[in-house]
Amino acid sequence: MESPDVFTLLPLEIDPATTTISASQSTSNALETELAALNALHTNLLLVETPTGTPPPPVPVNPKRSAQIGKLRESGNAEYKKGQHGAAIKFYTLAIDMALARPAWEPSGLVREELSGLLSNRAQANMAMQNWAEGAVDAEASVEMKKVGNAKAWWRRGKCLLEMGRLDEAELWVKQGLEFEATEHDLINLKDEIEKRQRVKA
Repeated sequence: MESPDVFTLLPLEIDPATTTISASQSTSNALETELAALNALHTNLLLVETPTGTPPPPVPVNPKRSAQIGKLRESGNAEYKKGQHGAAIKFYTLAIDMALARPAWEPSGLVREELSGLLSNRAQANMAMQNWAEGAVDAEASVEMKKVGNAKAWWRRGKCLLEMGRLDEAELWVKQGLEFEATEHDLINLKDEIEKRQRVKA
């Protein structure tokens, strides 16, 4: 780590048309990540709709984005019910991207709540298409957003692991899920199914 007395001149430039900051030559991935975050913050600040042009307090949040996310989720659910699982995944993905793009000053708890449901729904749509790996990833991410009260996501990742033949991982995952959702019948039944499959394999 550099001494606090060391000054490092970074090769940065600003685009006069878009006012985005970029590195004028190849630099580290860490700098690129920081610049992307800085440019995203700048863009969000330009879009603030308050009379003073300053970010509003964390709550209440801008209802427009919440409504758009809700509409995309409902569209995904409708497509799923019609058996159009690929279209459902597209709608869920758009909603996820919109939730992730919320300005940094909005409550992180809101983002986590939105993402947990959307990721779990997308996992279910992937499962319907037998995209077990994608479903497992989405369900795990959903659980990371919300561990308690998210039994469907716990079950969905366990089922995906089972379908992929990763029995030991599935058993460990479901046992962990039962620590949070001890009375969830679907998880208990899945645990029994995994154990039965393990006995057959042995």
